[in-house]
Amino acid sequence: MKLSFTAAVLALVAAPALAQDAPTGDVAAGEKVFAKCQTCHVIANEAGEVLAGKNSKTGPNLYGLPGRALGTYPEFKYGESIVALGAGGAVWNEADFVAYVADPVKFLKEKSGDKAAKSKMSFKLPKEEDAKNVWAFIASLSPAAGAAPATE
Repeated sequence: MKLSFTAAVLALVAAPALAQDAPTGDVAAGEKVFAKCQTCHVIANEAGEVLAGKNSKTGPNLYGLPGRALGTYPEFKYGESIVALGAGGAVWNEADFVAYVADPVKFLKEKSGDKAAKSKMSFKLPKEEDAKNVWAFIASLSPAAGAAPATE
């Protein structure tokens, strides 16, 4: 009986930590909102198969975004501010994605502490629910965080 109680307590303690990693948005709703993002972004796997978007290259490929270091997709020339954050160890997670797409410049300034930080992304997705849904959609098409290929 003691073991069962201990296991139950551990499960309750671990549940919030595991839930933080799971996207909180709606994948189907995110697919619809992603139509706004596909003007600049694509989600294409390692084989080059386009999973979402129109194969646009204005912005970086969003495949494998969850868990990827900021500013590191190899085929895209990022601004200095986002590259510096990635070099410092920052990786994409839902909270940072939601904050970034709401206001990219504000996010970079706050996250880096650099009041002169700039972003190449001018588009804003200010509704938190929309941003969470897009994150869920991107995550649904990406390999699990940590399982992304080293080239990402």
